[in-house]
Amino acid sequence: MFHATTILAYKGKNRSVIGGDGQVTFGNAILKGNAVKIRKLYNGSILGGFAGSTADAFSLFDMFEKILEQKKGDLLKSAVEFSKEWRKDKYLRRLEAMMIVLNRKNIFILSGTGDVVEPEDTQIAAIGSGGNYAIAAARALNKYANIDEETLVKESLEIAADICIYTNHSIKTFILEDSEK
Repeated sequence: MFHATTILAYKGKNRSVIGGDGQVTFGNAILKGNAVKIRKLYNGSILGGFAGSTADAFSLFDMFEKILEQKKGDLLKSAVEFSKEWRKDKYLRRLEAMMIVLNRKNIFILSGTGDVVEPEDTQIAAIGSGGNYAIAAARALNKYANIDEETLVKESLEIAADICIYTNHSIKTFILEDSEK
């Protein structure tokens, strides 16, 4: 695991939400605190976020967006095709980045080795240095708190930021409503 940010995605009853912190580090120094590491893809119908090398992640986002266009926004088919391309390309296999992509139906983690993982908990996924903290908080909040999807993501990322030195409190979120299928 490389030292990176924290990205958390949650697929709730009415909305899908992705959130991430804004910290960019280089070694043991903070370079920037307000980076945006999440995006809306395919005309706003898919959400994505990355952890790892920023330049590598932009390359992966560009590639994934091209595949989404070819597959007409089908997230499952796009994730599988993306994985095939990632594994075939010697340059891509050396990239140090991971991604989460989701819509209202699916949620996937795209690993740095070209794997496509649908999380066992098909509602919540997290990546990055603070990912385990964020997912633990999200699972607890999902089980015991009566809060909306965006609040769950933000609060979970705040908890991760309190624990992980590679995660800060500059939290950004994007939301997909049921009407945006």
